[in-house]
Amino acid sequence: MLIIYNTLTNQKEYFKSLHKGKVNMYSCGPTVYNYAHIGNLKTYLNADTLKRILTFNGYEVKQIMNITDVGHLTDDDLNQADSGDDKMIEAMKREKKTPQIIAEFYTKSFMEDLEILNFDKATYYPRATKHIDEMIKIITVLIKKDFAYEKNGNVFYNVDKFKNYGKLSNKKIEDLKHGARLENHPDKKHPYDFALWLKAPKDHILQWDSPWGIGYPGWHIECSAMSMEYLGETLDIHTGGEDNIFPHHENEITQSESFTGKPFANYWLHSRHLLVDGKKMSKSKNNFYRVQDIINKHYSPMAFRLLVLSAHYRSNLNFTWKAMDQATKNLETITQFIKKIKTLQNNSLSINNAKEDFKQVSTNMDIQIGNITPNDCLNKFSLAINDDLNTPLALSIIYRFISIVNKTTELNQKQIKAILLFWKKVNIVLGLKLNLVDKEKISIPKKITELANKREEARTNKNFDLADKLRNEIKIAGYTLEDSSTGPIIKIINKL
Repeated sequence: MLIIYNTLTNQKEYFKSLHKGKVNMYSCGPTVYNYAHIGNLKTYLNADTLKRILTFNGYEVKQIMNITDVGHLTDDDLNQADSGDDKMIEAMKREKKTPQIIAEFYTKSFMEDLEILNFDKATYYPRATKHIDEMIKIITVLIKKDFAYEKNGNVFYNVDKFKNYGKLSNKKIEDLKHGARLENHPDKKHPYDFALWLKAPKDHILQWDSPWGIGYPGWHIECSAMSMEYLGETLDIHTGGEDNIFPHHENEITQSESFTGKPFANYWLHSRHLLVDGKKMSKSKNNFYRVQDIINKHYSPMAFRLLVLSAHYRSNLNFTWKAMDQATKNLETITQFIKKIKTLQNNSLSINNAKEDFKQVSTNMDIQIGNITPNDCLNKFSLAINDDLNTPLALSIIYRFISIVNKTTELNQKQIKAILLFWKKVNIVLGLKLNLVDKEKISIPKKITELANKREEARTNKNFDLADKLRNEIKIAGYTLEDSSTGPIIKIINKL
């Protein structure tokens, strides 16, 4: 049974869905004003892993991930969605294009990233600009219930009206009232009242008609409207990054529960940040990498996926190229292992000339291989992933399995089939797309051979700084070296 750490209760809890065998899951998606960086994608990969674990456990998962294309303001970390420029307008000024063209471009780029990283796609990716009517409906009800108020075409939620405000983030209103860093909007009763609808300046390109005049929605109301539109009034699981906890997710709870009178989400799962050389990755600091940057350095996107899985989602992951080197080695270990087992399977079919006979071999996962069985390893893997998504432990179980199987001198048809079934099941969770096809022999450029020879000479002379520099030049050119007793072996780096 799945156990997850619930941010709402600050403890691990057994997961129980609202409807037997089905899970409704909402994941806060991107604001499409720029490329998604790998810090963003780490959070989405953690949500993808959760979805895959639920699928592994037999659940039918309906996942919604929103696309924000209006209303997300630049001061979202300091203010209650009522100050700063709209990020889409900021992008419009930067690129001299309409917000619609910008949104289309970066949404397409985001979807390509998901494809490259082999995401199990969400059921639907709704766009904020397509759900303005739903937002207006919720705001109208909140005003009627006296949870919200309108002034000069702006509508704000009155946080004093919600007795449990702060229950997700453990922030108390009385503490927020003191030392608030917010700009005090002239139409607000309280600095931490948050915007549901904002009056649009005459030249604001993103604007809609409403009962309160021409304007545009606040950021927080968008997720409430889209999640409830597709998943109902109470969600099983809501995911996001740790920076979403306050104010974004806190305000989602507040407005949604005021609107419905019901719990908004039963489980909240938040991922820790991905760091770059120990610092938070962000677009504002311009210290971010994209998936394409990883590919340009000749790393496989699957190595990045494996790197994310190697850290617990509630731990910060420090991204370095050295860490990517290790992830690449681990990916190669898995790839070569599965390639070897597939070859043994094909050889067995060829020797026996009985493809149908091999298919008819019963798959007994309890079959002994060395001192383990695939079934025992699968059970340990299941226990690991179901203990709050402990993917590092799950991977260690797989590596141990590979090591023991590799030491086995002979494998029969039943063992081969059990190994492949084991991999098929665990890869439901890992989501690794392995390159199992050997490429044709390639001609190594003369320049690369010369660099490899110079490096070997430097190693012989114990000039290790020069040797490392030459190895790096070779790597940048798209090749890697394997040292052997007969000299260096040059291989092309597998990009995919």
